[in-house]
Amino acid sequence: MQNVTVSSKYQVALPKIICKSLDIHPGQKVQVFLYNNRIEMIPVKPIKEARGFLKGIDTTIIREKDRI
Repeated sequence: MQNVTVSSKYQVALPKIICKSLDIHPGQKVQVFLYNNRIEMIPVKPIKEARGFLKGIDTTIIREKDRI
């Protein structure tokens, strides 16, 4: 666990080890929200990185006979 300090402008600097492990780069956006009385941060990845992540997924749906 790493400690960070909140500046007078309410800014924090993420530790280098955290940025490297999550592949966060300068200028990248991060979603910040409050969850169970704590701050959660999720890196926003470009939509192009999501391309193909569902490749090979089974898309068949079992339907009722009257719905075909």
